[in-house]
Amino acid sequence: MCKCSNTFIIFAYNNDRITFNSDTYLLFKMEKESKNKLYYLTVNNRDEEWGIVVTTVGCQRIHPQDNYPPVNHPDNYRFKPQNGRILKEYQLIYITRGSGYFSSQSCKLQPISAGSIILLFPEEWHSYYPDKETGWDEYWVGFRGSFIDKKVESGFFSKEKPLHKIGLSASIIELYENIMEVATKEKAGYQLMISSIVLHILGAMYYKDLNNSFTNTYMTERMNEARIIMKENAENPPTTEEIAERVGLGYTWFRRIFKEYTGISPAQYQIQQRIMRAKELLTTTHLNISEIAYQLNFESSGQFATFFKNKEGITPSEFRERTH
Repeated sequence: MCKCSNTFIIFAYNNDRITFNSDTYLLFKMEKESKNKLYYLTVNNRDEEWGIVVTTVGCQRIHPQDNYPPVNHPDNYRFKPQNGRILKEYQLIYITRGSGYFSSQSCKLQPISAGSIILLFPEEWHSYYPDKETGWDEYWVGFRGSFIDKKVESGFFSKEKPLHKIGLSASIIELYENIMEVATKEKAGYQLMISSIVLHILGAMYYKDLNNSFTNTYMTERMNEARIIMKENAENPPTTEEIAERVGLGYTWFRRIFKEYTGISPAQYQIQQRIMRAKELLTTTHLNISEIAYQLNFESSGQFATFFKNKEGITPSEFRERTH
């Protein structure tokens, strides 16, 4: 019998009543199925133009004392851990059970635990393997393309930091499962679909990494409090010094932490809120430009128009015409 809610799944197994949270359920499912899946995919020229294509996807269980990697991989993917290998693509390896080790040309030997994602880079020597005592479960997806190359060039991902400890996530596992499900059918345009799911995984990994780095709950709460103040006072914004004082932080410290947390300075964040409020007034009210300028505390409609055009590339009047 299975009774499901948004958070817990309760059912009988071997005459025992077991309760799982949602992240544990898919891990239990794989435990029971224990079925290895390996897919190596075709790519055409049109797929390549999308900017990212998927080359391989799968999952496998490595039991304690099993040889690694299994022999059922093509020669260009097979390797011996003691020798390592070099790929011509990126791969995301998600470890969902067990533990092991990873090393690469840019990263010394590191322990790996369940809940870790390894990001492999093309033309980068690497090696990884499970602990003989534990084995491990792994999901992987291989991909390449100019889109991800540009993200690496922009510093979103780094060869020096290939390990991402995001924790066990049912939603991430489901994304891998979705790629495998779509890949098996190979319908027209399937590469565009599954490559977009890879981007979802990368985005989720980046998001979790970024938020896990802010372990100081007090600081996180102060940054969120500051953002609320800015949102609620977009029409009459206080100075950033006043905001720092209201959240109980020194100005220099506040400005630095805010930029680390949001990616932009407090002043830039305030400008964005003011622009969004201006757009809202232009699209949802019948106020004229002068009245909107007055409501947003500009000295004149001309000053407001200049501010708006500098940020959006068009005047408030032109924006209103385009959205009506």
